[in-house]
Amino acid sequence: MKSLKAAAVVAGSMVIAGAAAPAFAHSTADLTPSSLNGAVNTLTKGPVDVMPLQHQSNALNTENKGSALHAVKEATGALNSSPLLGGLPLQG
Repeated sequence: MKSLKAAAVVAGSMVIAGAAAPAFAHSTADLTPSSLNGAVNTLTKGPVDVMPLQHQSNALNTENKGSALHAVKEATGALNSSPLLGGLPLQG
């Protein structure tokens, strides 16, 4: 008798969970392409800008204060200024 009650509880909870969950379907056009041809078709679907940068970018200039590489250069300089061994400073 206990197994029938357990089966009834499981079946009832499955019915309630199925009724509470919204049902919807995805269109296959919105799925991520899983092949090289699908990726190429997705990339070439819209207009492609052949020359996105018309001028020379300063993003990789280490002397430019706003560039990412300048921040990396400063961080490595700060880390290398005091020698560390396993994250602990060395006593000189």
